[in-house]
Amino acid sequence: MGLATLPLRLPAECFKRPFCADAAFVLRFYPMKKIIAATVLLLMCGGLVFAQNRTKDEAAIDKQIDAMVYSWNHHNYDDLKNYTTEDTDWVNVVGMWWKGRKESQYAHQTYHNSIFKTSVMEKKSVAIRFVTKNVAIAHVAWHFYDPNEVTLPDGKKLGPTDDLSTLVFVKKNEKWLLTAGENVHIDKGAQPFDPINQMPKN
Repeated sequence: MGLATLPLRLPAECFKRPFCADAAFVLRFYPMKKIIAATVLLLMCGGLVFAQNRTKDEAAIDKQIDAMVYSWNHHNYDDLKNYTTEDTDWVNVVGMWWKGRKESQYAHQTYHNSIFKTSVMEKKSVAIRFVTKNVAIAHVAWHFYDPNEVTLPDGKKLGPTDDLSTLVFVKKNEKWLLTAGENVHIDKGAQPFDPINQMPKN
């Protein structure tokens, strides 16, 4: 019995994969076990396709995060529409809540025309977790510094900082877009007192 006559149809691309080809061999020469082998084959190939899609989605999200870095370091937020939804929300480190793309773009641009006009942002790490196939949460660690002295609106001086952002991305029309985000300063002095440091390992 050839593979073409099997009652269970399998994706053609499966037989191009080394481990899928092994399962196909079982299907061809051990017809009594074809149902079990076909099930295993489908699970293996399906898992591979799922992993490939996740890798592709992670790369796409990371690229959008890079676009955020580009906007910051070029101090121009005209391209915000390329990586955010129309109803995107942003909460900054001092609790200002900007609702919608229009507010977010205006507020970011206002600060980059003034106190952040020479600041630099560096992406340090990205951790992505998928909630559904079209919704993902990214935790991004950043480092900010400015070659010039920065004075905040309240008169305080701002030095280099390490921040942590929680970003929510949604996939719309095959494109990942930021729909909500919040940024916090990492207080290095508080890190030794994180209860997780004393949490039992088992």
